[in-house]
Amino acid sequence: MFDVLIIGGGVSGVSCALVLGSAQSKSFVSNKKIGIITHQKTSSLQEALFNNTYGIPAGTLGSDLLKQSLSQLGTSYPHIIQIPEEKVFKIEDDYPVFKVVTNKNTYTTKNIIIGIGSANTFAIEGLMQFVEPHQKALPEKQRIQLRNIDHKVAEGIYVIGTLAGWRSQLAIAAGSGAAVATDILTLWNNGVQTHAHDSIR
Repeated sequence: MFDVLIIGGGVSGVSCALVLGSAQSKSFVSNKKIGIITHQKTSSLQEALFNNTYGIPAGTLGSDLLKQSLSQLGTSYPHIIQIPEEKVFKIEDDYPVFKVVTNKNTYTTKNIIIGIGSANTFAIEGLMQFVEPHQKALPEKQRIQLRNIDHKVAEGIYVIGTLAGWRSQLAIAAGSGAAVATDILTLWNNGVQTHAHDSIR
């Protein structure tokens, strides 16, 4: 049983996992089981080149960044369970416990965070009722988003990145994932607003 399962190993998903991972010393996080399904094959980063993103050296390839981010997550926060090479087909049941069905396994989780891009090939059964046209993409691109209010789709279900309706910029996607991570931390902290910062002090 996961306390939260992140679906998607791109920018928003890994950003979310990094923030959750960094909060491990907080008393309300120490006993939480966190997982991320790291499927990256269809990530838009596979063909990206970054020259204009804060903190990332100019000329960085998106394909390299995908690998580096998972390596960073595994090295810095090994307690975050990475599930590679699985694709989610179906979400079953409702809050407070969901079943996440992939091409290989079935997982149970209390919260789901979806960050797999906004292509109109989205086909996760159990979430299709939330699909709507993307509000910040050109109509001819036929992008979609999941209907949400401040990233929340339904009780226990969150969406991040371009699938949440944000524009396709790495910094925006990363911020979206980090924002939902702090929402989850606040949830675990009994509704008391919180975040996760490291310091040299």
